[in-house]
Amino acid sequence: MRLEKCWFCSSTVYPGHGIQFVRNDAKDEIFRFCRSKCHKNFKMKRNPRKVKWTKAYRRLNGKDMTQDSTFEFERKRNRPERYDRNLAENTLKAIKKIDKVRVDREARHHALRMKGKKAKEQREAAKELEQSIHMVKAPAVLEKEPALTLPKIKVKLSQPQAEENHPMEE
Repeated sequence: MRLEKCWFCSSTVYPGHGIQFVRNDAKDEIFRFCRSKCHKNFKMKRNPRKVKWTKAYRRLNGKDMTQDSTFEFERKRNRPERYDRNLAENTLKAIKKIDKVRVDREARHHALRMKGKKAKEQREAAKELEQSIHMVKAPAVLEKEPALTLPKIKVKLSQPQAEENHPMEE
């Protein structure tokens, strides 16, 4: 069973699925697409490196791993091999180990990417709190209901705007 890669998004195309596109001059290659979404984007002449949901975009912008030795095992090989039961068994064991290594490395890559995100979210929350401090409930209400308390963030307060009751002028 041969598993192909989608030309546009690089996902796996299983036998009996997807669409094949062959140019009129039958030049270069056969374009295989996993679903109509990829085929339509190809016909609209969109560049996969500029479409955010494609593998090419994710690799180009540092969202997925690009350089890793485990990708070498995924390469397509056209050289036929003589069947050997022991070799096939060892290969299947190796595939499991390689998948585990790849998953671990991807998790590490993701952790490195998300490293500064928590501090950034805290800064954004503090900024939003500074801008809309008037919407925060009074301290007396927060003492009665401790579930309403926010995480402790130091906020700079501008001069409090006391609302004075002015009688309406006619």
